[in-house]
Amino acid sequence: MKKLAICLVVAVLTLPFAGLLAIPIVLSPAAFAACQMSGQLVVSGVPDELTAARADGVSVTLRRTQLTHAATIITVGSGVEDVGRQGVLIALMAALTESTLRMLANAAHPESLNMSNDGLGSDHDSLGLFQMRPSSGWGTVAELMDPKYQVRAFFGGPEGPNYPSPAGLLDIAGWQTADPGSAAQSVERSAYPDRYQEYQPVAEAIIKTLTKPTVRGDSSAAPLDTVSETSRVVFPLPSGTWVRSSGYGWRDDTMTGKRALHAGTDYAAADGTPILAIADGVVSWAGPAGLYGQLIIIEHTVDGRRVASAYAHMWDSGVHVTVGERVSAGQHIGDVGASGKSQGAHLHFEIRPGGSFEPSVDAERWLAEHGAAGLDAATSGQSACLAGATSR
Repeated sequence: MKKLAICLVVAVLTLPFAGLLAIPIVLSPAAFAACQMSGQLVVSGVPDELTAARADGVSVTLRRTQLTHAATIITVGSGVEDVGRQGVLIALMAALTESTLRMLANAAHPESLNMSNDGLGSDHDSLGLFQMRPSSGWGTVAELMDPKYQVRAFFGGPEGPNYPSPAGLLDIAGWQTADPGSAAQSVERSAYPDRYQEYQPVAEAIIKTLTKPTVRGDSSAAPLDTVSETSRVVFPLPSGTWVRSSGYGWRDDTMTGKRALHAGTDYAAADGTPILAIADGVVSWAGPAGLYGQLIIIEHTVDGRRVASAYAHMWDSGVHVTVGERVSAGQHIGDVGASGKSQGAHLHFEIRPGGSFEPSVDAERWLAEHGAAGLDAATSGQSACLAGATSR
């Protein structure tokens, strides 16, 4: 009866979680790998200094103020639908090129000199991180001296401050599959279009440094480089409590109507159903993460290799672990909910070989390949429901 009830719920619920990049199916391997990256980047800390090399080998050192602006780009971008990691990367490349991540005032607008700034620019009447010009319609001087406004203007889209013109990144057709430097140029329209690509390695280093998993808490917290080999692998929900409502792969996002990569597998289950850690490991994230709602990420070592598992959409009260905590396979870590981008109670589950910020793969296939305990029993329970229920 419990399985039947779950099936009836699935018949009337839409339970999507699409990757944030809406892109054509035909992609180069490099573009496909980039688009698999999780769109929800979460800043874990801002260092005092970061040094990285440009593509031409020139060393670039960024200070805390500049990296704070980078964190703003990451945070704002992760909250804008369809931007994703690739969009954040492009924005960082543009801001690095235009201003080296500084909020620049300009004497052409004397009032800007009295506003919070990191120095003085002199390119026409350009202002701020992305060197946007009031005379080109990007915004007022006061607006353009606000870093968050500039970031939103750069990304654009229907919810952007200048839609439809000047065009932001989301307004440029095909930006997702374009060379990142060319995509930046399509927004900036610089007289020197080739210079953006030089900063891609620096932008990648910023994302890796500012969003890498960190272990916070007391001195007993487990460091992520000491994740022991797991004793076993299990299914993330108790047998008989769930039905698969959406698999991994390309689909039409029922919220946006756009073709998008669904980066995980959705399992419909009653609100409050226990969520289980799939393997022994260390919690690297536990808390809010944009459209994921409440998110738990656990780092594991499976067959000698690092892999991360991600569990999304719990309610605030449904997260039962903390960052740095060691967990065991099958441990109750959270409860099914519907926070974030969700239209009903379900678990959005991802597997990321290589660690938290690597591309995801088909989680259900991975579990089967690793002999997850409880998978066969749960799958047979699901099959009994398929005739009477479909997921949209």
